[in-house]
Amino acid sequence: MAAGDGTDELPRTVLELKLRERSQTLAEFVEDAERFARTFGEPGTLSVRHLQRLISGRKADGSPVGRPRPATARLLERMLGLPIDDLLSSPNAVRGSVEAAEEELRQRLSAARRVNADVLALLQDQLTAVRRLDRQLGASTAHEEVSTKVRQITRLRSHSLTPGVRSQLGALLAEFGTLAGWQQLDMGFVGDSWQFYERAKAAARESGDAAFEVHTAAEQAFVLLDVGETASAVELLRATERRAQHVAGRLLRSWLAAAYGEALAADGQRSASLRAFDRAAGLLPADVSAVEGPYVVLDPVHLARWRGHALARIGEPDAVDVLSTALSRLDPTFTRAETALRVDLATAFFAMGERVEGRAHAQRARALAVEIGSVRQQRRIARLVGPTN
Repeated sequence: MAAGDGTDELPRTVLELKLRERSQTLAEFVEDAERFARTFGEPGTLSVRHLQRLISGRKADGSPVGRPRPATARLLERMLGLPIDDLLSSPNAVRGSVEAAEEELRQRLSAARRVNADVLALLQDQLTAVRRLDRQLGASTAHEEVSTKVRQITRLRSHSLTPGVRSQLGALLAEFGTLAGWQQLDMGFVGDSWQFYERAKAAARESGDAAFEVHTAAEQAFVLLDVGETASAVELLRATERRAQHVAGRLLRSWLAAAYGEALAADGQRSASLRAFDRAAGLLPADVSAVEGPYVVLDPVHLARWRGHALARIGEPDAVDVLSTALSRLDPTFTRAETALRVDLATAFFAMGERVEGRAHAQRARALAVEIGSVRQQRRIARLVGPTN
């Protein structure tokens, strides 16, 4: 049977349907295919007999025709604008697939339209709750839930047509994304962490609030620190701190200054690091409980903990006093923070030659790190005292 001959039989494949839509015989389509191949440099070839088998879906013996050679498949795909598997399938199957895709799109658009102030508040509450789980039980417990929320909010934002809602979903996605990035870093997956931060930065740009942009960019600098790219981390945090002067409040600017101080310490820039922490202390507001914008954990205790980390890193003798005071005042629900603090204390004690004290903090830190699944802190401990000591 020739395509386009006016037959009333239903097309057996999408390929046959496409030929009928073009009102071409098999020979005419083969001639078109030859011209297309010459014009666009395609190596694929097609004969009338081969085309007859393809449109029928059957060989001469009645068995399924199978896929053509890759070059021929590519030629047909380029000419007709459909994947070869679709071209060789039943029109009803493709029509059902298209209809299912259209229905799914309508459903997602409908779900996004239902996002209102109550839904946004609920998502924010969920973010607050999962942060509590994360800081107390670690990424090994909370990461799956965070990843699920990232996918859910990504779908809602992608299908939201209301600019105000879309921007708020962007801010939420930036927050969930930075949390997911930090969790992956803590679990030792630096590549995955980087990608979460990349997606969080894109969401932050759509939030319309530049404070979220500088925060997500600054968080990504800790991946650089973990892979030894200290100079790059310093440069990134210098740029974000400079930009934040015009777009962020005092709490975030204080956090950025402290982050910059840590990067400088890692890069061996002692004096600049101490100046950055002095700047962070000067910026820290008296009341940090009702500050809007990106979520950061910073108060006098956490700033002291952070400064102590830098002091231990650069070998300052007063690191032990600063860290010990911070440990005595730390909220016990911050399990990951306590783990890192004890590693810092072990580092400081070892630097002073106090190996008994250092080993005690290292052992406690290792137990906590195993409990919360912190590969990052386990690696720090292993570098400090060995894998089994």
